[in-house]
Amino acid sequence: MSDVGGIGADRLRTFIERIERLEEEKAALTADIREVYSEAKGEGFDTKVMRHVIRLRKMDTGDRQEQEAILDLYKQALGMLG
Repeated sequence: MSDVGGIGADRLRTFIERIERLEEEKAALTADIREVYSEAKGEGFDTKVMRHVIRLRKMDTGDRQEQEAILDLYKQALGMLG
């Protein structure tokens, strides 16, 4: 292993190459996700709402309920309920 300025160059190269491979995989997954949304849209689904549902499903139940309660409160304050 060669050191440059106290840095293990080979080890650094290994980290950089791993990150680059992961970035490539991430780009491929992003393209796949985009394709699924496009397919869903083609079948008449509202992809904006689908994205919102996915965000909600990722949330902890308590956090989601709190956010929904605050949203309802704001909507009520603005006369948007009913």
